[in-house]
Amino acid sequence: MIVDKDFVIATIDERLYGSFIEHLGRAVYGGIYEPGHPSADERGFRKDVLSLIRKLRVPIIRYPGGNFVSGYDWKDGVGPLELRPSRLELAWRTIEPNRFGMNEFVDWSKAAGTDVMWAINLGTHGVEEARQIVEYANHASGSYWSDLRISHGYKAPHAIKTWCLGNEMDGPWQIGQKTATEYGRVAAESAKVMKLVDPSIELVACGSSGKFMASYPEWEATVLDHTYDHVEFLSLHSYYGNADNDTETFLGRSLEMEDFIRSVTATCDYIKAKKRSKKTMHLSFDEWNVWFHSNDADKKIEPWQVAPPQLEDVYTMEDALVVGCLLIALLKHSDRVRMACLAQLVNVIAPIMTENGGDAWAQTIFYPYMHASVYGRGQALVPLVQSPKYDTKEITDIPYLESIAVYNEEANEVTIFAVNRDLKHSLPLEVDLRSFGGCRVLEHLVLENDDLKSTNTARQPERVAPHSHGNAIVDGSKISASLTKASWNVIRLSLN
Repeated sequence: MIVDKDFVIATIDERLYGSFIEHLGRAVYGGIYEPGHPSADERGFRKDVLSLIRKLRVPIIRYPGGNFVSGYDWKDGVGPLELRPSRLELAWRTIEPNRFGMNEFVDWSKAAGTDVMWAINLGTHGVEEARQIVEYANHASGSYWSDLRISHGYKAPHAIKTWCLGNEMDGPWQIGQKTATEYGRVAAESAKVMKLVDPSIELVACGSSGKFMASYPEWEATVLDHTYDHVEFLSLHSYYGNADNDTETFLGRSLEMEDFIRSVTATCDYIKAKKRSKKTMHLSFDEWNVWFHSNDADKKIEPWQVAPPQLEDVYTMEDALVVGCLLIALLKHSDRVRMACLAQLVNVIAPIMTENGGDAWAQTIFYPYMHASVYGRGQALVPLVQSPKYDTKEITDIPYLESIAVYNEEANEVTIFAVNRDLKHSLPLEVDLRSFGGCRVLEHLVLENDDLKSTNTARQPERVAPHSHGNAIVDGSKISASLTKASWNVIRLSLN
């Protein structure tokens, strides 16, 4: 691997390491919010969960959905608790008690040290609701909705700067599903009024729900035809699974993520050319993760419960390797993917799990996500890699080495993220940092386990956890290491 400090992909937008919390399952109730829990503060926020989230340094969190948002009336979740209604929540067929809403989430986000990415309802609601919610959240005072916020105990505006214009509006599962033209029109008109209220906000238009949609990528092109001048981002969503227990193919799914990013980028640039625009459309990969473990269990859940255990994937060492590869894929395309959200953050396909009334712990995927967020700040550098490759029935030319380097000029550090996809053999790695001069190894973190199906639990929360006994050494401007089989590696280097 050759790394040159002048071959820069992009300065990484810290929002690349965002996450997502939806009113789904136990993400909110029993996850981040559980009044009466031994660790809960006076607002009902679980401090044990907050402690884990702070370790992740999550810069932004998308909320309140997800499919949930297309049937959600945000006004149900503000004001006195005793006046808030319980509703049938149709997206996931549960009861939503509305004990937790916008103001609670803003308070919680401040406690977690993160910003808010708010998704508005463009399924059952529309332009007028879009105007009202931005006025409530961001206008200082002197109008009906801003004064209503003040009456709820929040004199200062919330100043939410990032907003999603609906969620997966092409999906037949979505409440208020729309054609590309129907959605493009309402999104454009909503964007206009939202920016009339607050011109400083940034907006994300809905892309396809995934590459599997029959309308992809025509949906993107049509939506952007209507919204290109009004939004800053187009969204991408994709989840990856291993239901067939084919680990080698599973580890190659990040190549599919890269192909997805390239094709959406090309569609954006086509519309840019068509409109003779000078603006470059950026991407928000605001739902991505491994998701498949909980599918059978979710089919057995009885409807109309409050916060049942939905989408509670228990992640393996194997999943952590895939998440590491997906993070590297995002970094490789950080010139266009400026925001991303690991979906989700707590309990629901999440790096953090909790027991109601009990413990909180880090799942296996917590660690590559934490390492990338903490050490992956700065400039992503072009990775010139020579690696042996392998083929599977579905994917060809999968490199055994998946890697990238990040240069943090302020800290005077280079960090190398690397996954060895080889399931049987260690991989000798040599990194040439010729343009950086001398350096020394600060640490070489390794996440590995002989059992790729190993998981963390409340009783064994560190069965899969990183160690700092990696073997990277320096000889001048060259770094050598042996990457153990099926491992995630973080090599941190201090520059002379």
